[in-house]
Amino acid sequence: MQMLGTDFILRSLVADNIDHLFLVPGGLVDPFMPAIGRVPELTPIVAAQEGGAAYMADGYARASGKFGACLCIGGPGVTNTVTAMSAALIDESPVLLITGEVANYMEGLGLFQDASAGTYNDSLILAPVTGESYSIPDIRLLPQKMRGAVKRMLDGVRIPVHLSIPRDVQTGEVDVAPAPLAADFLDSEPLDPQAAARLWSLLGSVEAAPRVAILIGGGVISDDASADIVKAAERFDIPVATTEHAKGVIPEDHPLSLGVFGYAGTRHATDAILNSDLDLLIVLGATLNVRDSMYWSARLKPKLGILSVNISAVHVDCHTPDEHFVRGHGGAFARWLLDADDATARPLSKGAAARKTWVESVRKEERYYDIGNTTSDQMPIHPARVIADTRKTMPRDTIAIVDSGAHRAFAVHYWDSYGPRQFLTASGLGPMGWGIGAGIGARAARPESPVVVFTGDGCMQMHGIEVQSAARFGLPVIYVVSNNQVLGNVWLRMRELGPIPMELTETVDHDWAGFARSLGAEGMTIRKPEEFAPALEKALESNRTVVIDVKTDRSADTPVEPYAEAKAGWSYHE
Repeated sequence: MQMLGTDFILRSLVADNIDHLFLVPGGLVDPFMPAIGRVPELTPIVAAQEGGAAYMADGYARASGKFGACLCIGGPGVTNTVTAMSAALIDESPVLLITGEVANYMEGLGLFQDASAGTYNDSLILAPVTGESYSIPDIRLLPQKMRGAVKRMLDGVRIPVHLSIPRDVQTGEVDVAPAPLAADFLDSEPLDPQAAARLWSLLGSVEAAPRVAILIGGGVISDDASADIVKAAERFDIPVATTEHAKGVIPEDHPLSLGVFGYAGTRHATDAILNSDLDLLIVLGATLNVRDSMYWSARLKPKLGILSVNISAVHVDCHTPDEHFVRGHGGAFARWLLDADDATARPLSKGAAARKTWVESVRKEERYYDIGNTTSDQMPIHPARVIADTRKTMPRDTIAIVDSGAHRAFAVHYWDSYGPRQFLTASGLGPMGWGIGAGIGARAARPESPVVVFTGDGCMQMHGIEVQSAARFGLPVIYVVSNNQVLGNVWLRMRELGPIPMELTETVDHDWAGFARSLGAEGMTIRKPEEFAPALEKALESNRTVVIDVKTDRSADTPVEPYAEAKAGWSYHE
């Protein structure tokens, strides 16, 4: 079957069940434009800027569980994607970046926008922030390299990959038909059962271990293992906390849910996991980085240690003592627990009754800090009120996309998620404006679910132009802009450093609602707290792209006091 290189690439995406391509056209990818018209199964979404296209692909990947795909030119297109690919790498999000390049036989001869190996080699620019960054030197290698890129993205720890496609490869022909990745590759969920059995020996070393808790990280989302983890927790009455990336893996109104642990975490999770009486913490798919460990809190010392289940050992035992490693997927570990017979599982089940009583006592306390802020009538509006009213108004299956800034702390703390892939945030690298494009990708991936993006005026200054992409392609994304006229988290720190630092972190009070209307979206401005929920209802009913410019209180302290205390007391050498 003879096929152009461009068509082979696009049909390979379709074969792997990808239905959207996020792109910015340009001369180096001209041959792809007619090819897109020949592949109707793939819906193109044109972004305003290449970084926005990559953010969209990232949001698509996180919301769908598949990989996201984006297309742009090499050279300036590649350099515009570096931040987006870095964010995907740190958060283990599989994004395939396809870029165009001059023909192999024209490398280094002075062609416009030549960024091939004959000049500054933009593949090397992306090499540190991807699992693989490769330029294809011959059309005959295209099928192998395309399949290899997908395998690299999805094999174990998920990561972004870059393929540079020179012009002669785009217009060359292959005689191989695209085929989907083998099901047995995708279904592989390894677990070292001998290492997992260490759980029984740890618990068997004591008379009873009633205080056992589970902490779930983002790795579990890749496993699509939420249901099995909830069943395992229910079998043994084990309370479950999540990192911010795994928020919603267990519904946050479930009787065993403790909410988020770490940065902006809940009182329930903090009190349970940092309790000196905690016997054992089972960590599934989390790296215990600085945010997910309460700044490597000195109080994170369960009596029997930490049993950490992860596909990679890279981050295990870096800062937390007594961390026992089990190589494997969190989902496979949960199914291993479910399959254990009663006799084998007795070391865990014998503490279930006491554990249930303990969980009930923890949950009797108010889950959220400063809960009164969620109903505050103050003006400017308190950010906690914005999050709480959004949760009350939006449907249960709403996907919350959370950008970087002070608003993220309020969203992590006060927003409840009820399912996996319903709370998406790029908190590893923390690029401002990520959520604006990511919300578009999430809506494309999950058209049946409402999407709300919590962003800020600083984020809008960086990538707000992508609102036009959502409006242009008819994607009903609701953008809630916390407009406090400062770079929120930075300004909060600058308050203690004097007037000049504060002034440098202030922003102009732009009319973001008017900006949205100029881009073809709906725009609303909210100054009174009682006006916000009705505006949100109107936005939801409109089924359009809507920007709600909410004037919020810049001086509102973020709900991170336990994290801040742990940070203040932390020392690398202690």
